Amino acid sequence: MEPTSTDRREQAMLRLIHRTERMQAQGAIASQQFSRWRMGIFLAGAAITIGVYQQAWFHTGNGLLLIFLIGFLTISWFHQRLKSRLHRLQLWLEIKKDSFARLQLDWPHISANEHKAPERHPFAIDLDLTGPHSLLSLIDTTFSSIGQQRVATWLFQSNLPESDGLSWTTRQTLVKELTPLSRLRDRCLLATRLISSVRLNGTRIISLLEAPVSISHLSLIIIAACALTSLTIALGLWTLLTGAPNFWLLPLTLYIGTYFLLSGSIHPLFGRVLALHEELEKLVSVIATLERSTFPHQPTILQVCHSILTKQNRPTQSLKQLSRICQGLSVKAHPLIHLGLNALLPWDLWFVGKLNRLITRLRTSLPDWLDTIGTLDAASALARYAYLNPDYLWPHLEATNTTPDTRGLTARSLGHPLIARAHRITNDLELRGEGHLLLVTGSNMSGKSTFLRTVGINLCLAQAGGPVCAGIFSWTWLRLYCCIRVTDALDEGLSYFYAEVKRLKVILDAVNSTNPHPVLFLIDEIYRGTNNRERLAGSEAFVHALQQSRGLGMISTHDLELTGLAIGNGHIRNAHFQETVEEGTLHFDYQLRPGPCPTTNALRIMAQEGLPVPPDHSASPQAQK
Repeated sequence: MEPTSTDRREQAMLRLIHRTERMQAQGAIASQQFSRWRMGIFLAGAAITIGVYQQAWFHTGNGLLLIFLIGFLTISWFHQRLKSRLHRLQLWLEIKKDSFARLQLDWPHISANEHKAPERHPFAIDLDLTGPHSLLSLIDTTFSSIGQQRVATWLFQSNLPESDGLSWTTRQTLVKELTPLSRLRDRCLLATRLISSVRLNGTRIISLLEAPVSISHLSLIIIAACALTSLTIALGLWTLLTGAPNFWLLPLTLYIGTYFLLSGSIHPLFGRVLALHEELEKLVSVIATLERSTFPHQPTILQVCHSILTKQNRPTQSLKQLSRICQGLSVKAHPLIHLGLNALLPWDLWFVGKLNRLITRLRTSLPDWLDTIGTLDAASALARYAYLNPDYLWPHLEATNTTPDTRGLTARSLGHPLIARAHRITNDLELRGEGHLLLVTGSNMSGKSTFLRTVGINLCLAQAGGPVCAGIFSWTWLRLYCCIRVTDALDEGLSYFYAEVKRLKVILDAVNSTNPHPVLFLIDEIYRGTNNRERLAGSEAFVHALQQSRGLGMISTHDLELTGLAIGNGHIRNAHFQETVEEGTLHFDYQLRPGPCPTTNALRIMAQEGLPVPPDHSASPQAQK
């Protein structure tokens, strides 16, 4: 069989990882050699110079000592440079290995990311958007907290055609343009990892703008404080040299009083700037990486990043200045150094004044830069996902002026992206027309729930701007609502059945709303929490209500009686999954077929696991068809 694009991508990444590991091994050997050279130069230099000094050849000894010192420092410089490159290579290798694990769905080796689904979300829990082996765990390769929140927002709010100020078309085009730029994505991620393994925290940087230090006439106070410290030093030297009275105590007392009088206004600032220069260094390194890049064929990237790629007033200069100011104020973390510096000059007041002036200038531009980096970071995560799955398809959004009978989706070779390629089964689906629905029946474990999730998670990816696991995917904009994974809520006093009823009421309200976009509903085993008679009656009534609404979708059920609703009804179709029995063992092909399910298997599964079943049903002919 000819290898697929994903197979070739996997092999190329594996060769790259092996080549990098060989380079790393060669670098480790060279580092050990440098260590031996350093030790050899040190021991030889110590032995030779000591021997020369013992012969009283002091000038020769000094010359040899200088030569050995220069040689030792030169070797140390090259060794340190090699170690820095090996560290960079190690981080780059970790990025590539993490990407390779994501390509293979090797969950134990995928970096864990924690995401929490919004409460009462219409599909996040049902479609495994969050959790240990979820879509967000697979997609989230962001380097910033803003980017992490944004990629989650794009998925959680995929029912909205516009999110975070970006239209769906702009978002998908941005992801498309970023997909082939794997080196740029790796460089941005590496730039932050070289400083810290923790994500760039944009919220901490924004906190500087929220509550600036407000001191009246700060410039005049700084001038006065400088005059007092200068006078203190001058009078102190005069007293030391001439024995004059201690007049220096007077300006010192005034300076100390001024400092403590203003310390209450300055103190809250230290908590915000402490070690903030590290966050700023990450931001500077990412923006500098983008500034060094060119985008001749990526107009959307240039449009989105216009604020940070403009040739005038490039942000790196201002951000470096802000980083130096924060680093200067962070001296407070070292009390003795902080006390000494402020005794010589108004260190804190000087940097607070510089910070206030810079904040005034950056008050509008800094949030814009962080927002741009967050958008680019989130789009890069989706682009990396697309790059790692070259066999995936960019979905086609149809025109918005369609008629109610043509709204819906068409998919061919549709598969679940969270199932490994070796085990993934694909199916086709044609679901068009408001009020139309597909009743999916099938035996236990035959694939009904997984197929519903497959449709939902791919629609979520498509409307977030990413690629889908399909050969064809064409759709009109839909609002997605699911009732697949329902749990009771003990803290709210809700039973399983009542929790399901509330979820179904949310779907019913959505399909009857005045929103211009119809609803795609996915309901798994409707009313499973009640008795057969009332479940069947309630299911029939709910299906009839959906037929009269602006929704379309799928309902899976074990109630074969419901399949009769499709008779003479052009809005309802039946489809099913089934199994075969070979040598007493159940086999599933997970292929969707038209019509109601002709088989059942519950009693056979009970019997295989050693549970009691009626004697005449242990090998039911219905289960063996």
